[in-house]
Amino acid sequence: MQALDTKLQRDFGIAFEDKTLLETAFTHTSYANEHRLLNISHNERLEFLGDAVLQLLISQYLFKKYPKKPEGDLSKMRSVIVREESLAGFSRYCGFDEFIKLGNGEEKSGGRNRDTILGDLFEAFLGALLMDQGVEAVNKFLNQVMIPQVEKGNFERVKDYKTTLQELLQGHGDVTIDYRVSNESGPAHAKVFEVTVYVNDEAKSKGIGKSKKLAEQDAAKNALATLQ
Repeated sequence: MQALDTKLQRDFGIAFEDKTLLETAFTHTSYANEHRLLNISHNERLEFLGDAVLQLLISQYLFKKYPKKPEGDLSKMRSVIVREESLAGFSRYCGFDEFIKLGNGEEKSGGRNRDTILGDLFEAFLGALLMDQGVEAVNKFLNQVMIPQVEKGNFERVKDYKTTLQELLQGHGDVTIDYRVSNESGPAHAKVFEVTVYVNDEAKSKGIGKSKKLAEQDAAKNALATLQ
């Protein structure tokens, strides 16, 4: 879990006090079942908690954002934002799919890319973050990752521009793609990052975001716009 811990600190400024919570959030039931003798906890309870806090915070966001919309419209909007496919997309966007622990059978059957598993993983992470740091930390993370995409209307499936750019460029031969932070601004609690994407050490495009991860995605998106 060290690599995951480092990634969370680097990309989102999140440092877990209780590493066990983080490990549990990324442990699927299939892994726990295959290692039953080790008495390993899986992420279903944290998923239950994460689902509840996600529903609450998205409801609160929509209530404030759309003061004139009736309850029925707000419910429909919320259901689209928090549906399985959307949450799985956010898991991939954050790179969480790389770190989930799966049983051998689940791994071989493609579980690492299954929307059900990845959507549950995203909720379990929120539950772990809630237990470790409280509701404000969860709200801050959602404002980094989910809310910008919701406001752009991109919440049904978050597009991974970095992967799209990599696939496009590698289709023309071997290339090296590198993302480097070129500027940081703003106070510690509300930093804005500027990232430059380099292709074979040549600067191609810049992007900005409230986290390094989001700035990288924006840089890749802008690079794609110049290539397509």
